[in-house]
Amino acid sequence: MKQFMDKEFLLSTDSAKALYHDYAEKMPIVDYHCHINPQEIYEDRKFDNITQVWLGGDHYKWRQMRSNGVDEKYITGDGSDREKFQKWAETMPKLIGNPLYHWSHLELQRYFGYTGYLNGDTAEEVWNLCNEKLHQDSMSVRNLIRQSNVTLICTTDDPADSLEWHQKIAADSSFDVKVLPAWRPDKAMNIEKPDFAEYMAKLSEVSGVKITSFASLKEALKKRMEFFASQGCNVSDHALEFVMYAPASEVEIETIFADGISGKSISKDDELKFKTAFMLFVAKEYNRMGWIMQLHYGCKRDNNAFMYNQIGPDTGYDCINNYAPSAQMADFLNDLSATDEIPKTVIYSLNPNDNASIGTIIGCFQSQFPGKIQQGSAWWFNDHKIGMTEQMTSLANLGCLGNFIGMLTDSRSFLSYTRHEYFRRILCELIGSWVENGEYPNDQKALKEIIEGISYNNAVKYFEFDV
Repeated sequence: MKQFMDKEFLLSTDSAKALYHDYAEKMPIVDYHCHINPQEIYEDRKFDNITQVWLGGDHYKWRQMRSNGVDEKYITGDGSDREKFQKWAETMPKLIGNPLYHWSHLELQRYFGYTGYLNGDTAEEVWNLCNEKLHQDSMSVRNLIRQSNVTLICTTDDPADSLEWHQKIAADSSFDVKVLPAWRPDKAMNIEKPDFAEYMAKLSEVSGVKITSFASLKEALKKRMEFFASQGCNVSDHALEFVMYAPASEVEIETIFADGISGKSISKDDELKFKTAFMLFVAKEYNRMGWIMQLHYGCKRDNNAFMYNQIGPDTGYDCINNYAPSAQMADFLNDLSATDEIPKTVIYSLNPNDNASIGTIIGCFQSQFPGKIQQGSAWWFNDHKIGMTEQMTSLANLGCLGNFIGMLTDSRSFLSYTRHEYFRRILCELIGSWVENGEYPNDQKALKEIIEGISYNNAVKYFEFDV
C-alpha cells in the first residue's frame, strides 16, 4: 500500500516518476488565465486565517459543503470563519475521489508543511497551524506567488476597467512577477441582459466614444483594446453558451443593437445574430493585434432560482450545458478563415463529450504556428484525474499533444498553484504509461521536450510572453 499523497502521488511506474521528478517538477508556472484580484497583489495582502484563503468565493468548496448538508450560514452566511472552517473540515472525509480532497491536501503540504489529513477531529490543529503561518511575512500574497515559482499572471478584466492596479504593479520594481490584464468583454456582448444599456453608457464614458450604434460600439472597443495593449495585454477570454454562428446583415445587426440599447426584449435568434457579429469583429481585431482568443463554453449558470434570489450569481449553482452544436463552431472559424483572419485560439468546453469534436475541428485550421488552434486544458468540472486524462488522451489521439499549452489555474485563490503540480503528475503518469507499454520510445530528449513544453515552455512560446 502506498502512503497517502507521498512524493510519488499519482505516479505508478518508473517512467512516470522519472518524467515528473527529472522534468516536470522543476518547471516554473505561467498562469495565463485566472480570476485573482490584482489589487491584492499590489497591496501584498496577508490573510487573517485559512478560511479567508480557502472558502472566500470558492464555489467549488461551497457546492460540496451543500452536498454534505451544511447550513448556508456556514457557507456564504454570517457564521464565523472558525465555524465555516470546521464545516469544511467535516465535509472533507466524504470527498473520496473528488479533486478537492487532493487539492486541499496538496496546499496543506506545500504551503503549511502539514502531512496529515484534514477532518473534523484535526480541524483545530490545522486551523492553528495554518493561521500561525499565515501571519508570517513569507505568506503574503506576493510571497505565495514567488514560492509557487510563478513567472507571469494574466487576470480577467472588463474593457471598462481602469487597470490602475496593473499599472501600479508594473511600476513597482520590488516585484518581479509580471501581472498582465486579459480582455473579457462579455458585458459588451450580452445584449440580452437588462443592464446592457447601462453598460454601454459606462463604456462610452471610459472610451470617449458615444455609443449609439453597433458601428460606434466597435470603435469604442478598438480604443479600449489599444489601451489594454499599452498595458501589456495580448490575451482575451469569452464566456459563451456555445460558439454560435448565425450570420446577419449589417442593417439587421444595427436594428438589433438599437433594440438592445433602448431596453427592448431581444429574441434568442436576434441575440445569437448579434453575438455572432460581435465575435467575428473581435476575432479579426485579435488577429490584427496578435492577441490570443480564448473561448470558454458549455455552462448553464445560476440554476437554483431560490438561492439565486437570496445570494445572487456565481455562488456554485452552475452545471454542464449539453447543447453545443460543433458545426456552428466550425462555421465560425471557417468564416474567419475565408479572409485568413483566425487569431491564435484556445477552445474549452465544460462538457467532456465535446473533446472529440474540438479535436477534429482544430485540426482543420492549424497553420503558421505550432498548435495555433488549441484545445484548452480540462476545465472546471473536468479538472480532475479522469477529466485531465481524457482530455489529453483525446488531444493526443486526434491532434498533436506535444504542442499542448497545458494547465491554467482559473482560480481566485493564491494557493491554487498546486493544481499545476496535480496536472503535471497526471501528465507524467499518462505519458509514462505509454512509454512503459512500448507505445512510445524511451527517448529522453524527446520526452524532456514534451514534458517541459506542456508544463511551461509551450505556453510561454504560444502567448509570446517575455519572461
